[in-house]
Amino acid sequence: MAHRYFRVFRVGYRKIEKPNQTIKHRANKKGNAQAMVKLNKTDQLVMNALKESKELTLQEIADKTGETPKKIFRALRKLFENELIETNARKYKLSGK
Repeated sequence: MAHRYFRVFRVGYRKIEKPNQTIKHRANKKGNAQAMVKLNKTDQLVMNALKESKELTLQEIADKTGETPKKIFRALRKLFENELIETNARKYKLSGK
């Protein structure tokens, strides 16, 4: 399977494993590029859990959503790489962006 690459904010290249995973770049009012990420069901559950609470650990998110910690970890990594969440001492919260 051929890997697809795209440029992210002049930082480097990132591999997309699945062709249906799309990230589009959009210019905001200041002309800076923003990434729009396609979120799956698990990503949405994690985002909703973090909206309800200020800071949560991985296990707390897994308990709230009913998903396995492995699925939650993958979702957190994806959201962190796309700067939608922040982490501090193993506690996750929504990014202020």
